[in-house]
Amino acid sequence: MRLKLPIIIVNFKSYKEGTGKRALKLAKMIERVSKKHEVSFGVAPQFCDIRMIVNETDLPVFSQHIDPIESLGAFTGHVTAYNVKEAGAIGTLINHSEKKLKLNDVKTCVNVARKLKLISIVCVSNLTEAKKILQFKPNFIAYEPPELIGSGRAVSKVKPDLVKKFVSLVNREKRKIIPLCGAGIVTGDDIKKALELGTKGVLVASSIVKSKNPLRVINSMVKALS
Repeated sequence: MRLKLPIIIVNFKSYKEGTGKRALKLAKMIERVSKKHEVSFGVAPQFCDIRMIVNETDLPVFSQHIDPIESLGAFTGHVTAYNVKEAGAIGTLINHSEKKLKLNDVKTCVNVARKLKLISIVCVSNLTEAKKILQFKPNFIAYEPPELIGSGRAVSKVKPDLVKKFVSLVNREKRKIIPLCGAGIVTGDDIKKALELGTKGVLVASSIVKSKNPLRVINSMVKALS
């Protein structure tokens, strides 16, 4: 699947508001807004909800994580890229700050995703980490300072100079790697600023998933991309 840019990727994390039937309800809400305004959204639900959302919506669905496993076998309790692909996901987050991996394991995950034609979105906490991970040639790389995640303080406003440096770093690689950012993104204005800094989209989570009125938040964000 070719993704339309810019894109908003909504990480459902393990919030109860983004679990099971609630996850499907939220995904359908996002889908309706996406189609109405022709704005690109993707969702990253919990593993057990991937197949349900794939079957019930037309949204691009991503896994929240994969383990660095290069083949199927005796890996009880692990999340393999093969299983994620079989469930219908088109890609996966890798190295989120809440599920950090060793550098070599990130490389393995990106390589396995590439082999299976899954889209890789690798999260990085800082520019030093970004420089190292760019060598692995993921499809997307997302700058998310962990101290701003869930804070309501948007990275695009709190650290605009670092976002700009991050985008410049990615673009210098000339490998067609797409820069995203996340952490603290709450409003459409936060997204607009991120795009002005050169990113091609954002990762969001609690601002939508835990909102008492997620539709209002989604519509606010859509205005930034319309």
